[in-house]
Amino acid sequence: MRGKLIVLEGTDGSGKATQAKLLLQSLEAQGFPCREIDFPRYGNPFAEPANLYLHGALGGKAGDVNAYAASTMFAVDRFASYQEDWGRFYESGGVIIANRYTTSNAVHQAPKLPDGERQIYLEWLFDLEYHRLCLPEPDLVLYLDMPTEAASRLMRRRERETNTQADIHEQDIDYLRRCRAGAREIAEAQGWVIVNCAFGNTPRTPEDIHREALAIVLARLSH
Repeated sequence: MRGKLIVLEGTDGSGKATQAKLLLQSLEAQGFPCREIDFPRYGNPFAEPANLYLHGALGGKAGDVNAYAASTMFAVDRFASYQEDWGRFYESGGVIIANRYTTSNAVHQAPKLPDGERQIYLEWLFDLEYHRLCLPEPDLVLYLDMPTEAASRLMRRRERETNTQADIHEQDIDYLRRCRAGAREIAEAQGWVIVNCAFGNTPRTPEDIHREALAIVLARLSH
């Protein structure tokens, strides 16, 4: 019996990692067999092409690598992760909470293309990962919608606190604005559930966002 795949999606700095951990804790506390997965899997050899792309080895800007090439790099990591890590758990009925998934390619790669080519790209992407690579389709995608300016402030704070450097997506605010604008359209078209993570440009607390997200997830798991 297949399990459930819950995806947390959003632009960089929207709080996906925090919400994934909070969901994992809450669902485990209620007795659900759960695992959290994150993409890309930094440090894993199958994720190295994506890692090199994100850290500028193939060009200093996101647009230096076309949407199809970048998407293929991330897809290889996802396929490998399913084969070697979480596939068996999912197939035996476990609940997977994914911080990013195929949906991240939709959010971050589609904006590289002209408006008239984006739907063709999305059809190619979902066919590649869900049909050609046979990866499971999400049962629920929660799109965490954080204003770009607020997300940028949160990312800069995270960099200072962790002594890390932003990747080429995170460094480009104009690119992230385009990603957010396109993601809202994709979310509505694909039936993702949009969670508004700010009042104006003031972020909601992680606990407040979690309460809304948990209620949505529990309702879906009860079906």
